Amino acid sequence: MTDDARSRGLDAWADFFEHLSLDTLDRLAALTVPEVRFRDPFNDAHGRDAVRAVLVHTLNGCRDLRFTVTHRLFAPDLAILRWRFEATVTGIGRMDVIGTSEVRQAADGRVAEHIDHWDSGEHVYLRLPLLGAPLRLIRQRLGAYPPR
Repeated sequence: MTDDARSRGLDAWADFFEHLSLDTLDRLAALTVPEVRFRDPFNDAHGRDAVRAVLVHTLNGCRDLRFTVTHRLFAPDLAILRWRFEATVTGIGRMDVIGTSEVRQAADGRVAEHIDHWDSGEHVYLRLPLLGAPLRLIRQRLGAYPPR
C-alpha cells in the first residue's frame, strides 16, 4: 500500500462523513471493500449493505447532523481520525461528541475496517430518563472528583 493511496483514500473517507446524507450513500461502494466492517458503541456491521443500513438509521434518527474531521494520523497499518459529531438525536436531544476512528485500508486505499471510539455513557446512557439517574449515582461514587 502506498502512502499516496492511503492518504487519498482517507481523505475521501473523511469527506464522505463530512458530507454524509441520504444522497451521498452511493459513494460507499467506491470508498470501501465489499466486506467492510463498521463498528461503533451500538453497531457491528459487516459488508457494505449492513454499513449502509447503519448510516441510513443514523441519518433518519438525527436532525442537523454534522461531522467534522479535525485530525488525521497515520501509523504503518492503520489511520486514526479524530472528529466532532453534532446533531439533534431522537430521544436524546442535542449531542456534541468528540471521538476517534481507527481506519484500516486495503492496498488501494479503500476502507476495510472503521471502528469508532466515543463515550456513549456520557452522551447517551446518562441522558436516558430511567437509566441516567442510577448511572450518575454510580459515576459519582466511583469518581474521585464530582463530574462537571
